[in-house]
Order: sequence, then C-alpha cells, then structure tokens
Amino acid sequence: MCGRYAAFREAQDLADAFDIDPDDVAEDAALLPPSWNVAPTDPVRVVVERAPRASEGAAEGEEPSDDVVRSLRLARWGLVPGWAKDPSVGSRMINARVESLVDKPAFRKAAAARRCLVPAEGYFEWRKAPEGSPAKTPKQPFWIHAADGSPLAFAGLYEFWRDRSLPDDDPHRWLVTTTIITGGAPTDDPVLAEIHDRRPVVLAPERWAAWLDPTRTDAADAVGLLHDPAPRLVATPVSTAVNSVRTNGPELIERLPDAEDEPQPG
Repeated sequence: MCGRYAAFREAQDLADAFDIDPDDVAEDAALLPPSWNVAPTDPVRVVVERAPRASEGAAEGEEPSDDVVRSLRLARWGLVPGWAKDPSVGSRMINARVESLVDKPAFRKAAAARRCLVPAEGYFEWRKAPEGSPAKTPKQPFWIHAADGSPLAFAGLYEFWRDRSLPDDDPHRWLVTTTIITGGAPTDDPVLAEIHDRRPVVLAPERWAAWLDPTRTDAADAVGLLHDPAPRLVATPVSTAVNSVRTNGPELIERLPDAEDEPQPG
C-alpha cells in the first residue's frame, strides 16, 4: 500500500513539470503548504484534465465545452464514491489496487472517466525487522524517490461527492477526493521488492497524456498503462520519526546516520 508520502515542491514548479498553464493552478492548490509527511485524509494536489464547467463538480444539467484543460487542483486523500452515504468511507480508500480497478464499484466509474496524477517527491515504506530480531523491533522506514530528485507522478483516480445536507449555493457542497493506485512490487527491482510487496504506480511522463484524457483512452487501455515499467527509484533508510503523522519537516527524508546500506538482493 501507499500510506505516506512527501510533496514539498512549489506549485509553480509543478505547473512547469506537468505542463500546466499558471492560470489553471487553483488558488487553494497554490496555497497548500509543503509536507514531508502527507497522511490519509490530508488535502493533496492532483493533476486533472477536464472540460470547464460553470461550477466544479456540476455533473448534472451542464454541458462541458469541447476544450479539455489540464489543471492543478486540490483534493482530499481517500476516495469517496458519489453514492456513499457519508465521506467517512474515504479513510478506507486511500489506495486502489490495479488488479481490481475496473471491477470494484467504488473505482469503476472513476477509472473510466476521472483519472488523475498525484504529484509527489517520493513515498515512505516500512520493511519488517529481519527474522531473529529482538521482540518489538520496529520496522525500518525507507524514503523511496527518484535518484535525480525529479517529481513522481502517482497514477490516481478522483471523485466528486455531494453533501446533500448543504444548500445548492454552499461552496462546500462538493467534496473532491482522490486515491492512489498501487501494484505489486516491481519484478525488475529486487531492492524495492525486498522492502514491501506493494508500491504506488508511478507513470512516466510519456504516459501522462493518455492516462489523463478519458476521450483518448478507455478504462481497459488505461489499466494497460499501469503495467508499464516504472522509473528507477532509490530507497534510503530514514528515521522512525516519520512513523508519527504529527511530525513533519525536511529531516524526515534525510538518510539515517550510521544506517546500513540500502537493502541488497539476495
């Protein structure tokens, strides 16, 4: 699973990296502060392609324009399907498994029409203590990131949930949520496989356009993109301070002093 990641790049830098016009960066996305410890239910930035509407999430009674715009928006991490009775289900839907993406009712419609990219600098994963370790030995966290420091693009889905208890003119009546898609550990990278048997799906830049545009790529073909080889990532051992969602700061991604080298295959 992917339960913690870091996103601390400036909004303008993300706009440049993801080919987004500055005018299409939502104000709340631009103002989101950096985080080295993003946790479920936190607000996060997502890259989406949508036809402009008079109001965000207005799926009924409005015809979209013919132009599709790529933009940087804000969403809450933990997908809430439109049919959910309340948004609390989102805390259990922070990840969507690629193996069941088009079969699960919670994700099926979003996989067809509401795909997004979740920008990140990297993510955290925890390796179990080796056999024979003393009882209650904590898991070792690793900061997993691109070797060159470039941003990662997690494949994601997003949804709109309408709060029926709020009036039509309330700006908070629509809740935008997102989930990060996960797959099995990469077969060509035994180092990451040794840490954990799941990983967030990272899409290479040449796949972004096809993934984002539902008019160009249907759900079945989009799932095929998720099986492409992932960019090579580096795993760095870091402090267990990241275990607490209350801690935050650049020190969380610093290499653990005197730590063993990154896990080696075999």
